Amino acid sequence: MRGRHRVRQVINYANLATPLGLLIAVAGRARVRRGEHGLLYAHGYRIRFPVAGAFTVGNVVITARPDGYLTGALLRHEARHATQWACCAGLPMLPLYLLAVAVSFALCGHPASWNVFERLADLDEGGYPRHPSRWRRRTLEAGGPAPGPSDDLDGKGVV
Repeated sequence: MRGRHRVRQVINYANLATPLGLLIAVAGRARVRRGEHGLLYAHGYRIRFPVAGAFTVGNVVITARPDGYLTGALLRHEARHATQWACCAGLPMLPLYLLAVAVSFALCGHPASWNVFERLADLDEGGYPRHPSRWRRRTLEAGGPAPGPSDDLDGKGVV
């Protein structure tokens, strides 16, 4: 395990985010096992909230799906969320994430498209759509100018 992964692991245990993730996984009757990069994978989560293919609390990546689901781009996306938990000092991540969901929903009607945490974790790797903001959508529907380079807010060529 790389040093940065070990540091993230220690921080997320100390800030109580990983113990919270383990508690959530156990409450959802998920099977927990060690994964890559200091992460813990919790497969078979049985609670229907939140509605997501996977979600991360501390260093625990939780999914209702079977073992083998957490690979590739999705795993990289969830690992970035583990780092976000460490950077947000653990439990303050919960209200910050909920605020980001509310802002995204207000901006475009989707909880992830303009959520700063999801954008920083890479929307595409998390499987999220890129919805234009409500005001940009109204401009396009009203026959306004086509999107230009200055409208590409995230540098990925999608407005």
